[in-house]
Amino acid sequence: MKFMFIVQGEGRGHFTQAITLEEMLLKNGHEVVEVLVGKSSSRSLPGFFNRTIKAPVKRFISPNFLPTAQNKRVSLGRSVAYNLLQLPAYINSMFYIKQRIQESGADVVINFYELLTGLTYAFLRPRIPYVCIGHQYLFLHKDFEFPKKNPLSLFMLRFFTRLTSLGASKKLALSFNPMEDDNNITVIPPLLRREVLSIQAEQGDYIHGYMVNAGYADQVISYNKEHPDQAMHFFWDKPDMPEEMKVGDNLFFHALNDVDFLKYMSRCKAYASTAGFESICEAMYIGKPVMMVPVHIEQDCNAYDAARAGAGIVDDSFNLDNLIEFSKEYVPNRSFTYWVNSCERALIDELEGNIDQHTIFAIPALSNYF
Repeated sequence: MKFMFIVQGEGRGHFTQAITLEEMLLKNGHEVVEVLVGKSSSRSLPGFFNRTIKAPVKRFISPNFLPTAQNKRVSLGRSVAYNLLQLPAYINSMFYIKQRIQESGADVVINFYELLTGLTYAFLRPRIPYVCIGHQYLFLHKDFEFPKKNPLSLFMLRFFTRLTSLGASKKLALSFNPMEDDNNITVIPPLLRREVLSIQAEQGDYIHGYMVNAGYADQVISYNKEHPDQAMHFFWDKPDMPEEMKVGDNLFFHALNDVDFLKYMSRCKAYASTAGFESICEAMYIGKPVMMVPVHIEQDCNAYDAARAGAGIVDDSFNLDNLIEFSKEYVPNRSFTYWVNSCERALIDELEGNIDQHTIFAIPALSNYF
């Protein structure tokens, strides 16, 4: 079979999932003919993705969530205003996506949580079936347990997730734990790369971290000034920075590089993150305690779900003393390791199964979203 990927371009999780799935498909005799990646003015395409992905990569302008002025949590007001102004560009992107789907020769499209994929299928009706993959589709599962957060925010998260999957034949929901399937939502293990599965973990003396928004750097720098003897290596998604930058005593900031990221993960004593699903799973698999600092409602849900699965603790700032204390009593969740190891067979079976060739071309009634 021939597959085409459409990847949301924010964060690193969707990129590593796409890389992993391409490797699995190639190993099982299939082909990835093209990869489309959403782009915006505030995000750059990670170098590791270009170096690793085998299929040709093309870009299109896609909606983006903007942070607050402090560059920490997402600002809903700024994001809505910005994306409304960009609406003509997004419409052009939808026509471009349909054109690439038709010309690629793909049998199936795989959508990694890109909003414009769902809207393209709803309004422009490509004839090729598509499948959605992501942890976010677990939010649509009847048995998923949400944190006690603003009900409107949770509603908007579920609404957005439905929009990304309009007309999808299947939704493959990545989960920390096994769950029963729910209608066309199939629960599968996290999609971790071969390098993670084969890594040899060591017990180091430094704290490893990742920040999707660079505004949290001030908190890390402040902690470093108070604890200059604690070594720290943090990665961030900040454009135009050197590969490695020493900021203070024993504190280094690194440009996003997946080889280095995993190297530092394997040797750290604990991991601090802005609660992206993928890196939490990597830390759990390797057996590292995690502190999660969510930056938006999706990550609030990730962090709550991960804490219930034994990954670590949730905080509203990078107070690393809490992480160090937690790490002293941390016990890895070994059942998670077995769950992850079953991913490839489960995922390939789903994609090689009978995908519905009749995509849904009508927009579902708004009453379905309430």
